[in-house]
Amino acid sequence: QVQLVESGGGLVQPGGSLRLSCAASGSIFTIREMGWYRQAPGKQRELAAMISSGGGTYYADSVKGRFTISRDNAKNTVYLQMNSLKPEDTAVYYCNADILTPGRAYINSWGQGTQVTVSS
Repeated sequence: QVQLVESGGGLVQPGGSLRLSCAASGSIFTIREMGWYRQAPGKQRELAAMISSGGGTYYADSVKGRFTISRDNAKNTVYLQMNSLKPEDTAVYYCNADILTPGRAYINSWGQGTQVTVSS
């Protein structure tokens, strides 16, 4: 059993910043990629940023230069620092992780989501 628990969402004014955290717990041997997806009302879920176990990163064009993804492997935690936020960043943000269990099975796990609202 694996759980991802997100925190750090909220209401922020345009141009402001937020930092999201996602901690993985449970039956974990190691974690490969960790990522943040987002889903705005009436739209499909999309990948915002991803980080590999070695620290390689990927960003969607819409967040490049404003968002920074990082991870602490010792804590099984991934972060998303969001700066210069825009109203179009408003969405539910979901954490995702590819987890290898001690039994050597791969599990793709999702968090419950955290709401980010950018509005004046």
